[in-house]
Amino acid sequence: MRDESGRDAAVRLVFEPRSARIPVAEFVNTLLARTSLETSVPVNLVMIGADGKPRQKGLLDILREWVAFRRDTVQRRSSHRLEQVDARIHILLGRQQVLLDLDAVIATIRDSDDPKPALMARFDLTELQADDILDMRLRQLARLEAIRIDKELAAQRQEQAELQRLLGDERAMTRKIISEIEADAKQFGDERRTLIQAEQRAVAEVKVVDEPVTVIVSQKGWMRAQKGHGLALDALSFKPGDALYATFECRSVDPLCVLGSDGRAYSLNVADLPGGRGDGQPVTAFIDLAPGSQPLHYLAADRIRQLLLWTAQGVGFLTSVGDLLSRQRAGKTFVMLDDGDSLQRPLLLDATAGGAEAMRLAALSGEGRLLILPLTEVKHLARGGRGVTLMGLDAKEALVAVALLAGARDALVVSGQGRGGAVKTATLNAAQQQPYAGKRARRGRKLELNFKPSGMTRA
Repeated sequence: MRDESGRDAAVRLVFEPRSARIPVAEFVNTLLARTSLETSVPVNLVMIGADGKPRQKGLLDILREWVAFRRDTVQRRSSHRLEQVDARIHILLGRQQVLLDLDAVIATIRDSDDPKPALMARFDLTELQADDILDMRLRQLARLEAIRIDKELAAQRQEQAELQRLLGDERAMTRKIISEIEADAKQFGDERRTLIQAEQRAVAEVKVVDEPVTVIVSQKGWMRAQKGHGLALDALSFKPGDALYATFECRSVDPLCVLGSDGRAYSLNVADLPGGRGDGQPVTAFIDLAPGSQPLHYLAADRIRQLLLWTAQGVGFLTSVGDLLSRQRAGKTFVMLDDGDSLQRPLLLDATAGGAEAMRLAALSGEGRLLILPLTEVKHLARGGRGVTLMGLDAKEALVAVALLAGARDALVVSGQGRGGAVKTATLNAAQQQPYAGKRARRGRKLELNFKPSGMTRA
């Protein structure tokens, strides 16, 4: 930093970064955030408004009220001036009338005891016009010139038309007000010293390197991140009594979202997670859970990635990862849950599948009924909510599994337990899925299997 203040500049401070590789915008933002170059000053703007009452108002409200006051002032001024112009035109028309026979006018004034009614009757004048003629001296009356009257009358009528247009046209009135303000600014204003505009507060942020990472979340909510993708899951270790919930291959600049048992959504930055060594940190170190709420589900992905949120009572909706984000540690209410309902594990849409238009949703009920519907029938709710009915369920029946099918040829693998607790699976190809296709909120069709299904995956 160096001081170059002098005759040309009363105050001139020059700041230069140590390295030319530092971006100028980032350097300026750091100066604003860490020094007094940017300062917040509280201002108490209390004013007496048009209603005559003092009240605290924002700058925008004050400017709007002043503009309304200025518009009312110009309207009243123009209306008053129009009345004066109309009165002057009326007088000039009277003079123009008597100008045709001045000798008769002078004779009427001299010979009549009450010349006013005589003038009004003979020359078809109004009372105001007659008073104007009588108020003039005979010498002035004799010197009336037709050219001068016609010239003034034309000027008055031109001003009358302009005033009438101004009062009758809202846009013309606005242009008039703007031109007057610009003229005043040119005559009385000086060079602007402060630029008044909306601006975000400068914050010094640590730049995050965009690189592939794998987020590791345990069943008890301990989180960490390791660089790279394709980690060996068998090598992961956890605290005693804990196990793996899921791993998410994403980028270091992506967010990690947490869904609570009460339907609230929380978010944090993947870059803030501790490294892969050790057990990581608990989710409560990053968010403030509501009383009585527990973290249920986690996901980490790009902000534009879409996902399906669904509940045990068979309702759900589409949203995006960016819609789940919140600046508050306390998160935000996102999924509206009915009494007795619970949020199930969300499903991320395949980024390579071409969006919801190219996908189908398979829903499995607790009684073994399967429904496959177009994903386009499920609403996208950017602000969250209750969602729509995905599958019709009987009383006390639950939706136990859902799966997203990306194409018409995708196979569906149904899993469950057979006799003796053995895990069994059955694969439905595209042709075998056709009997279960239907519209949203339908009951679906019973699966003909020799085991009780409880889960589904896309093959």
